[in-house]
Amino acid sequence: MQNGQLRPVILFIAGLMGLFGVISAAAASHGADPRLLGGASAMCLAHAPALIALYAAWPMMRTAGIAALLLSAGTALFAADLTARHFLGHGLFPMSAPTGGVIMMAGWVTVAAGAFFIRREV
Repeated sequence: MQNGQLRPVILFIAGLMGLFGVISAAAASHGADPRLLGGASAMCLAHAPALIALYAAWPMMRTAGIAALLLSAGTALFAADLTARHFLGHGLFPMSAPTGGVIMMAGWVTVAAGAFFIRREV
């Protein structure tokens, strides 16, 4: 997939992430122990707007694509692990939530690095 084809996919992922954030928040408020789903919801609802901002900054920010991929993958892994722990009683695989957290952190470092990699011709 080329960089130009990735941009609308990131917007689609942001929409799904926001949707899952709202659904998991609702499920957390009606379940026995809201901590796991609440955490998954918070990560999704925090990162969905970040993906929308990266979508908007894409033409001028050289690191937008990789930052969006890292934030998407990290958030999905983290939230999926917490959701699996809630509903299945076990995570996806050992260290999956921390791995997702580290990937999210790498995404935020890539966002910060984007300040130094601006396209001037926009």
